[in-house]
Amino acid sequence: MATSTTKTNNQSWYSIKAKANDTAEISIYDEIGYWGITAKSFSKDLKALGNNLKQINLHIHSPGGDVFDGIAIYNLLKNHPANVTVYIDGLAASMASVIAMAGNEVIMPENAMMMIHKPWGIQGGDAEDMRKYADLLDKVENTLIPAYASKTGKNTEELAEMLSAETWLNGKECVEQGFADKLAEPLVAMASIKSRKLEDFEKMPNEIKNMLFKPQGNAGANPAPQATQTESTAPVNKVTQAVDNTAQVQAELNKRNADIKAVFAPFGTTHNDLLVECLGDLSITPEQAKDKLLAKLGAGTTPSATATPYAGNGNIVGDSVKQSLLARAGIDKDKADAKDNAYNAMTLRELARASLVDRGISVSGHNAMSMVGLAFTHSSSDFGQILIDVAHKSLLKGWETASENFDQFTSRGTLTDFRAAKRVGLGDFGYLPQVGEGEEYTYGTIGDEGASVALATYGQLFSITRQAIINDDMHLLTKIPEKMGQAARATIAKLVFALLTGNAIAQDGKKLFDASHKNAFDNAALDVANIDKAIQMMNGFVNTRGEPLAIEPDFMLLPTSLYTRAKQVLGSASVEGADINSGIINPIRDIVPTVKSARLQVADPKSWYLINKEAIEVSYLDGIDTPYMEQQQGFTVDGVSTKVRIDAGVNVIDYRGIVKVTNK
Repeated sequence: MATSTTKTNNQSWYSIKAKANDTAEISIYDEIGYWGITAKSFSKDLKALGNNLKQINLHIHSPGGDVFDGIAIYNLLKNHPANVTVYIDGLAASMASVIAMAGNEVIMPENAMMMIHKPWGIQGGDAEDMRKYADLLDKVENTLIPAYASKTGKNTEELAEMLSAETWLNGKECVEQGFADKLAEPLVAMASIKSRKLEDFEKMPNEIKNMLFKPQGNAGANPAPQATQTESTAPVNKVTQAVDNTAQVQAELNKRNADIKAVFAPFGTTHNDLLVECLGDLSITPEQAKDKLLAKLGAGTTPSATATPYAGNGNIVGDSVKQSLLARAGIDKDKADAKDNAYNAMTLRELARASLVDRGISVSGHNAMSMVGLAFTHSSSDFGQILIDVAHKSLLKGWETASENFDQFTSRGTLTDFRAAKRVGLGDFGYLPQVGEGEEYTYGTIGDEGASVALATYGQLFSITRQAIINDDMHLLTKIPEKMGQAARATIAKLVFALLTGNAIAQDGKKLFDASHKNAFDNAALDVANIDKAIQMMNGFVNTRGEPLAIEPDFMLLPTSLYTRAKQVLGSASVEGADINSGIINPIRDIVPTVKSARLQVADPKSWYLINKEAIEVSYLDGIDTPYMEQQQGFTVDGVSTKVRIDAGVNVIDYRGIVKVTNK
C-alpha cells in the first residue's frame, strides 16, 4: 500500500502522489523554488513513496527557477531506478527544460514550448567579485550542458550557441532536435503561471504568450495534465496524507545554508565555487562542508621543517620550471600540463631568474653570472636539482634507446654490496633424496661448481656551468647526458661480449671454451647438421654425478654476416638441396631464436654461439639496472659537477650453457 504526500498548488510548485503501488505521478507547475519550497522537500516526498517504484510520470509546466534546486531534482530523477516518462504540459523553460532531460521518454504537444538559455543572476561587489561571479555562471553552464547533450546527442559547442541565443522550440522542433521523443495532441489550453519570472523572457514567442496570459475556455490555474500512457483504469486503494510542513522544512534549510555560509565567511569569495557546490548538494551537512573546505585549503600546502619535494605538492614554481625544460628537451610525456605553463619558451637564464624572483628572492644588483650562481646555491631555490632531474631523464632516454641487446640472452641478478658472491650453476642439484618415515632431512650443498660474481663501478663526470646557462646551452641537459646513458649501456654490452670473444674464465677456473669443457668445435659450416650437432652437444651435458642436465639453447647469437644465413637455414621448410615437395622436412626449423650482434662481427666474424639465458648473469647493485646521477656544487667549476655511474658486474655462471661453433 503506497502512501503519498501532496501539497496544493497554492502551497508549492510541485506535487507528488502515488498512482499505484509501483507508479508515481509528479507535477512541477510554476517556478522551481517558489514559495520558499526547495529540492530538499521534493527529495523527502519522493523518498516517502518507497523503493519499489517502477514508473514515474513527470508533468512539467514551469518557467524554470532556482538552478541548484533544479540540478538536485534532475540528479534525483536521472539516478532513480524507476523508468521516467516526462510530459510537457505547456512550458518547460530554463531549469525546467534541464529537469525534462532526466526522462527516458519525453512527450510533448506540438504547441507546447521549451526554452534553453544561459544561466544568469545578480551580484554586487567590486570588479574582482564580478569576475568571480561570471566564472561561477560559466561553471553552472558547464553543469547544464551535459544534461542536454546526453539526451540530444548534440556537441558542447552547438548547445552553447543555443543557450547563448535563448532558444525557443515548439514540440515538433524538440522532437526533431532530440529534446523530446514523441508528439502528443495539441493543447487546447494551458495553466496560468503565477511567477513573474516570465517577464524576464524577452524572446518568448507570441503563441506561447497567448496561451499563458490569455487562458482559453475553463483552463483556470491548473487544467488537467496530459493523460499518461501507463494509466490504469483498475481501482487502486490509496491512502493520502496531507502534510503542511513548509515552515519547518524552510527553517531547517535556512539554518543549514546559513551554517554553511558561516564556514566559508572568513575566506570571502576565494572559495565561492566550493560554497556553491555545498549549497547545491542537499545531502551535504555544515560539518561535511567544513571538511571539504579544510581539504581544499590543505591541498596546496606542505608540512614545515621538511625537505621540499619537487612534484605534486604545491611547488608550482619548481614544477612549472621543470615542465618547461622537459618540453624544450623533447622528453615531456604529459603535453596537457605544458599548455598553460607561464614558463614555456623561457631560456635557461630566464628560468634561473624566475626560480628566484617568483619565490620572493631579489636579484637586484646581481649581474648574469652571479644571478645564475645564486639560483644554484640559494637555499630557497631548487634550480640546480631541476636541471639534474631533466638531465637524468635524458640519461635514461639514452640508456633505453641504445642499440645494445645483451639483456636478450643474459639473466639479470642483484647484489647488495661489492663482495664476491656465489651463484648456483646449471648442474648443482640433481634429484631430491627420499626421506623415509621418521628419518631426518639432509642439507643440499652447492659444492664447487657454483660461480663467483662481483660488482664494479663505471662512471664519468660532466658539469652544468653558469656559462652554459647564460648561453642557453640545452645540450648539457639533453645530448650530453643522453650520450652518457648510451655509453653506460655500451659499457655493459662490451663486458658481456668480452666474456665470449675473450674466452673468459669459467666457474671451474678454466677458460670458457677449454677443450675439456667440450662446448666448442670449429671448421663447421652453418647448416642443419652442425646446428643439430651444437644442440646435441648442449643437451648432452651431465653433472658431476653423471646425471643429464637437459640444457636447451634459448638463443643463437651470430655476427651480422652470418645472421641472414642462419635465418634461412632455421626458417626453411625443408633441408637445403631437397625438393620442397619431396617430403623431407627441416628438423631444426624455428628450433631456436636468432640474435645478431655488430660486436661479434668486429671481434670474431666466423663464430656463432648457442646460449642458455642462465649461462651469463649481469648483476646490478641493489637491482638498480639504470645509470645513476649525483651532483655536487663545484668549487673548481662555476656550476654543478655531475657524476654518472652504474654499478654492475658480468660473469659466466656455467660454461655448459654456451656452445661455440666456428665457421669454415
